[in-house]
Amino acid sequence: MQTTDTRPTGDRYADLRRDALALVDGEPDWLANLANVAALVFERVEDLNWAGFYLMRGDELVLGPFQGRPACVRIALGKGVCGTAAAERTSQLVPDVHAFPGHIACDPRSRSELVVPVVVEGRVVAVLDLDSERPERFDAADQAGLESLVAAIVPRIDWLRACRA
Repeated sequence: MQTTDTRPTGDRYADLRRDALALVDGEPDWLANLANVAALVFERVEDLNWAGFYLMRGDELVLGPFQGRPACVRIALGKGVCGTAAAERTSQLVPDVHAFPGHIACDPRSRSELVVPVVVEGRVVAVLDLDSERPERFDAADQAGLESLVAAIVPRIDWLRACRA
């Protein structure tokens, strides 16, 4: 259950990053690690209706571990917010998904989205996707905090195995 945390955003993300690293520390299983990170993000980041990973498989993103309602299973590169983040290798902070060209409405209740690409050795291997029913839910501080989280877990996940499984 999500609760209101009144601490500064940077402090909340520092704690989230620390706790995510503690969850994956010493655990070699990529699936367990991504599942736990998705669950932790969903629990700690307020006003989410979906949080999880899409993994690069060939030339498309395929649904990975997540928390929330059922989601789209496959997303082509360059399509929707996730596909755009993967194709452009840049985070996508979208205040109103209905105004985003080519938005893919997996859950029509989602109104805003933040997607952070996971880049390993110059190659996108996954994206971390967060959705909210609240318009303009995400800001630059959320983006910076989640980019920091992704950077911290990158060396602790066997992405080669995750993307070919």
